[in-house]
Amino acid sequence: MSVDADVVVIGGGGAGLAAAVSAAEHGASVMLFESEKELGGSTQLSAGMLTAAGTSVQRELGIEDTPERFFQHYLDLNQWQLKPGLLKTFCREAGPAVEWLIGLGAEIPAKVSHDAHTPGLTRAGVEDVWRGHVPKDQGYGLVQVLDRARRKAGAEAVLNTRVERLLVEDGRVAGVVADGIEVRANSVIVTSGGFAQDPALRSRYYADADAAGEDLFVVAAPGSRGDHFAFGEQVSASITGEGWGLLLPTAYFQRLHHWQSGFPPRSRVLVNAHGRRFMDEDASYAVSSGIISAQDGPVWMVFDDRARRDLPPGYAHWNADHVLSEADAGRTLRADTLEALAGKMNVPADTLQATVDRWNTQLPTGEDPEFLRHETLSAKGATEPPAKIATGPFFAARTLPAELVCTHAGLEIDSSAAVLDVRGDRVPGLFAAGEAGAGVLGFRYVGGGNAVANAVTMGRIAGRSAAA
Repeated sequence: MSVDADVVVIGGGGAGLAAAVSAAEHGASVMLFESEKELGGSTQLSAGMLTAAGTSVQRELGIEDTPERFFQHYLDLNQWQLKPGLLKTFCREAGPAVEWLIGLGAEIPAKVSHDAHTPGLTRAGVEDVWRGHVPKDQGYGLVQVLDRARRKAGAEAVLNTRVERLLVEDGRVAGVVADGIEVRANSVIVTSGGFAQDPALRSRYYADADAAGEDLFVVAAPGSRGDHFAFGEQVSASITGEGWGLLLPTAYFQRLHHWQSGFPPRSRVLVNAHGRRFMDEDASYAVSSGIISAQDGPVWMVFDDRARRDLPPGYAHWNADHVLSEADAGRTLRADTLEALAGKMNVPADTLQATVDRWNTQLPTGEDPEFLRHETLSAKGATEPPAKIATGPFFAARTLPAELVCTHAGLEIDSSAAVLDVRGDRVPGLFAAGEAGAGVLGFRYVGGGNAVANAVTMGRIAGRSAAA
C-alpha cells in the first residue's frame, strides 16, 4: 500500500492542531485537512480557557489540586453517566496538556483572574478549586501557538478542502478522499468539530436546542456541520452523547457571544412563572441553563431603569439604548410599577413584589442567604454589592438557554482516542477528538474551558496514538 502520510487529520480546530503537532512530535508525517479558509475552528472563537488540575499555574498560586480530585468532581457533576476509564485519562492528562501548551509558547500567567478574558487562573465552573486556565489572546492566541508548532514540526495543512469520505480496506481505515483525490495513510484522526451549524443534525442529536425556537443563535464555527457522523457510518462507529451539548442562558434579544452582546445588569433577579426567584443569577453556565430549563413556564429577568442606564456602552445588545428600543417595540416588558409589570408577565403581583422587596433587603446590603450570590460576585472580583431594584420604570426580559456553543454527540472513543464500533471494538486506524470524539463532554458542562481542554488533551492523545 502506498502511503501519502503516516497520519491524516480531518479538521484544523484546536483538537486537529493538537493532534497534528502531537503526531509529528512522535515522528509521524502528517497531513491536515481543513474545510474552511483558515485554521482555528470554534477554538479560535472561544476564550481559549482550559480546565485542568495539578498544574504549575495552580502551584505557583499556592493552590493544591490533583487529577484525582478533578476526576471525582467531574464524574459527580455528570452523575457518573460517563465512562470512568476515559474520564480518568482525560483528568490525568489535562494538566500535562496545559504544561505542553506553555512549553510551546502559550502564556498563562500565575495570576488570579476574575473572568474568562483576563489571562491567569479563574473559577471555571462550580468547582471548589479554581481550574480555569486563561491564556493570553484568548482562543485566537492558543490557535496561533499551536499553528506555529505545527509548522515547526513539519505537519502539512491543506485549507479550504473538505474531506468527503474515509478510505476503508479490509475493515481498516486506510486514508481519506478529499476533492476527489485519494490520500492514503496508516491512521486517520477525525477532529471535524461538532454539528451546531446543521439544523437537521441538531434536531436529531440535540433536541434541546430546538426548544429555544427563533431565539436560538449559534456561535460555533461555520465548519461545525457534523461531518463525523458520515465518517462513522462508513465503519459502523458507535455514537454516544446524544442529547448533550452546551446552551448558555441569554436574554431573548442576544445574538452574539457575550463579549460582543454585552452582559446583563448586576442589579437583576431571575423569576419564574410563579414570580419567585429561584437561583443565583451569576451561577456558572455549567449549571445555570439546567436550572432555568427546569422551571415551570417562562423565566424573566427583572431590573429597573437605573440598572438599564448604568449598562456600559460599546456592546451590541446589552446597552441602555438597545434595551430601551426593545421596550419601545413591546418585546421587553416595561411598566411604571412592579404590580403593573407583573400583570404583563402574567405572574402574581404580590409574589413579584415580595421577591424584589426581599432581594432589596439582602444582596444590596451584602448578603444573599438563600442563593449565596454574594460569594459568586466576590469570586468575580466585585467589591461593591449591586444596587437596589427600586427605580421605575421596571423591565422584564424573557431569558432562556439559547446560545449554542458546542455539541457533545459524536464518535465514541476510548482512553487512547480510538474510535469504537457498535460492538465496542476499536475501528482499526481511526481516532477522534474534540467534539467529534465523544465521551468526555457530558450532559453537564463542567465549566469554562471544558471544551477547549477536551480538544487539546484528547487531540494530543489522538496524535500520539495514531503515530504509534
